[in-house]
Amino acid sequence: MNKEPETRKRFIAAMLGFIFIVMLFSGCTPNQYIEYSNPEFLSYSTADPASSTNPIADPVTAPEPEPTTDMNYRHEMRQFVQGISAYMKGRKPGFAVIPQNGEHIAFGETGVFREYMDAVDGIGREDFLYGYEDDNAATPEEDREFMRDSMNIYREYGKSVLVIDYCSSPAKVRDSYDTNQEYGFISFAADCRELNNIPDMPQPVINENADDIRQISDAKNFLYIINPESFSSKSDFLDAIGGTNYDLVIVDLFFEDTPLSASDIARIKVKENGAERLVVCYMSIGEAEDYRYYWQDDWAESSPAWLGGENPDWEGNYNVKYWDPKWQGIIYGNDRSYAKMILDAGFDGVYLDLIDAFEYYEQ
Repeated sequence: MNKEPETRKRFIAAMLGFIFIVMLFSGCTPNQYIEYSNPEFLSYSTADPASSTNPIADPVTAPEPEPTTDMNYRHEMRQFVQGISAYMKGRKPGFAVIPQNGEHIAFGETGVFREYMDAVDGIGREDFLYGYEDDNAATPEEDREFMRDSMNIYREYGKSVLVIDYCSSPAKVRDSYDTNQEYGFISFAADCRELNNIPDMPQPVINENADDIRQISDAKNFLYIINPESFSSKSDFLDAIGGTNYDLVIVDLFFEDTPLSASDIARIKVKENGAERLVVCYMSIGEAEDYRYYWQDDWAESSPAWLGGENPDWEGNYNVKYWDPKWQGIIYGNDRSYAKMILDAGFDGVYLDLIDAFEYYEQ
């Protein structure tokens, strides 16, 4: 277990107190930039190009410098997420927005981008303890430490942290749940990266309870199952989920090519023990998928300007210029958008994948 030393905890707490005092006596508002004069305070460094949203000082920032380009790809992704959040929360107050991976997008050279942090309700992180280099293999210690420090910043801002570890051996599954719980993270040990089943371990569900779950922060466990290919019918799929006591379930909008209905979602909002839970919808915003309803057959020969090449690691997934208004119009902002379909189906939140698509363009 890699617990942060008490001396470092006290040091960070003291520094955060110092930052608060500086803000108080300088008259700074939360969106103003506060520089921190001691570079040794930062665990990592970065150079986020000028942005219209200034960060607040914080102890951990992103690990890689951004190149000097005409476009700030991280800023564009932040704006995209913030736009989705404003659209969906504006139509359904209390709607949860949870980006997956790319957590360091929230950090500037010496601080946190507050508008982005305010737009999200949590962060999802794959491969924290297991799966970063290979499934059922421990993530290297250095990578674990960076992920942990980054996720702790979200927790300090009151955000929930959802961790997905890819491991299948009993000892590693147990370690994943135990260690994540020590860090205050909600975790799910997936025994298959395709996320097409409900794992047999552990039984019963970790931290199983009969509480009604009203918001993300109430959840003590979750199920991530976005590929229903293992189920013979939609009814079997919904029955399987309904037969569990997970507090939060992340599913796809579609079963095969048909979107789930409001009655389908209502059916799985109840745990087996009768208590209410949250159902959150997966949506990829950093890549286009050729099996989605929006895909047009003629794109193979004459693709739109915002559509890029296929991801060599995931067949059927294509890079997109996610800052392009036409791609964003597919995702949100109108009655024909992906986001509107999710809202109409009655989901409690959205789980945004491929936030780290900015790394593709930076490279």
